[in-house]
Order: sequence, then structure tokens, then C-alpha cells
Amino acid sequence: MKKVITYGTFDLLHKGHVRLLKRARELGDYLMVGLSSDEFNAEKGKKAYTSFEDRKYVLEAIRYVDKVVPESGWDQKIKDVQENNIDVFVMGDDWKGKFDFLKDYCEVVYLPRTEGISTSKIKKDLGIKDSDNWKA
Repeated sequence: MKKVITYGTFDLLHKGHVRLLKRARELGDYLMVGLSSDEFNAEKGKKAYTSFEDRKYVLEAIRYVDKVVPESGWDQKIKDVQENNIDVFVMGDDWKGKFDFLKDYCEVVYLPRTEGISTSKIKKDLGIKDSDNWKA
């Protein structure tokens, strides 16, 4: 079985997220998603509109996703790849080159983003800042 992993916040889920998950799953037989915890987002200076629990619930309902695990820090990726026998690490191409250190452990693939849509754009259009204390 070929295992694939990707990471993200997956806030305000949209077509671009689903396309990324679909294309990631097409690279293997099993897709694991590392979902940024609310605490980790705070470390990054971000605030998700939707709670970790709600984002996890939605991701688990997507047919391309086999497992969702919390992402609690930057240094977690090597451990996740090794402990879960991951074959392919996938991220959007806006992160191109940032995770090449994982090539020592698995294949690294950067997928093109879906043009015209992003969580940042949605938040901007709605007047929501990452620092706002919004709750779903």
C-alpha cells in the first residue's frame, strides 16, 4: 500500500482544499492529513475561524481522507513520515522547496494551487483577520 501525507489548517474548507486532497490521494492508496491544532496555529500567528474539532470532523467526512491526526509543531513531519511508513509527502506549491528535507525519508510532491480561491482571500473578502477571535 502506498501511503501519502499532507498538512494544513483546512479552515473555511473550499474547492481548492478538496482538489488538493483528491490529487494527493491519487498519488497513493491511503491519505493521512496532519491538521494544524489551534495551539500550533497560534504559534504561527494564525487563528482559524473554525475550531480544530470542527475542521477535523469535516476532513474525516471527505472520501479522499483516510486518517486525520493533529499537527502540533513544525518538527513533527519527519516523525509522522517514519512512524506511519509514508511514501509521499504532498503540499501546495506555495511551499515549494520548504519541505525538501523530507526527501531523505520519502518522495516530496508540490501540487499547484487552485487559482482564484484561498482561505486568505475568503477571510479578506469577509473582513476577517487571523487575529480576530471568531468562533464558528
